[in-house]
Amino acid sequence: MACAEELPEKHCWVCFATEREDRVAEWVSPCRCKGCTKWIHQSCLQRWLDEKQKGNSGGAVSCPQCGTEYHIVFPKMGPVVYFLQQVDRALSRASPFAAVGVVVGTVYWSAVTYGAVTVMQVVGHKKGLYVMERADPLFLLMGLPTIPVVLVLGKMIRWEDYIVRLWQRHSYKRQLPGLGTVRSQPRLPAEGPGAGDHLSVSRTLCGALIFPSIASLVGRLLFRRVSSSLQRTILGGIAFVVMKGILKVYFKQQQYFIQANRHILNYPERDRERERDGQIEGGEEDTEDSGNE
Repeated sequence: MACAEELPEKHCWVCFATEREDRVAEWVSPCRCKGCTKWIHQSCLQRWLDEKQKGNSGGAVSCPQCGTEYHIVFPKMGPVVYFLQQVDRALSRASPFAAVGVVVGTVYWSAVTYGAVTVMQVVGHKKGLYVMERADPLFLLMGLPTIPVVLVLGKMIRWEDYIVRLWQRHSYKRQLPGLGTVRSQPRLPAEGPGAGDHLSVSRTLCGALIFPSIASLVGRLLFRRVSSSLQRTILGGIAFVVMKGILKVYFKQQQYFIQANRHILNYPERDRERERDGQIEGGEEDTEDSGNE
């Protein structure tokens, strides 16, 4: 009220100009505010609205002081402009769903293609084409995309961790190379065995998708006498999983025992004496400097 008595004329709270300074300016009182914050230039309010809406002309804007929502009125538009505006709004609302559909469709057809390539790689090119040509199309559309899904889910099964736990329960008294004889249960790491081996999404995905190729390659190298391509790939996959699992279990067990049997050394007495002598010499130099001052 005091501000209203001091400045009875209109006062813009954006540019701080008064009615005396600009007699022809258009003023507006768009909210419930009183006193100094009641009036504002129409042009200043328009610029302020543009900054708040950030290109969304239909967005609601409220007064920063009293919270009153501004009542914005647009001029009447013709039928063509109205039709184009409705089309633009419909496209804006439908575009997120369309984008999701495109992404899902791309992933689905990529999975179908990967499944078809995997089938031809496992059973052979000619036989794979023959099987897919004779199969029901609906079965192919439903079954082929499940191949990469099953491979990824199978990759996420960490059976090596269970073997490591069983090994750790029954191997405390065994003599390991480089570690001597463990007479008692070693200290357990704070995070637990295998806690640092986190599941990487990219590593799991890549490993699952290249597994059929690796299984086919291992089958050709180790099981050349097997005539069936399918049996050779299955045997190669089993051999690869077993060899990789054995190496991974051994590596994890060694990591666990190294972590469990670590030892912290005493601080060397020579270094401690050197630090003590250095602190004494530094204190003497500070004393001399202060005396000289």
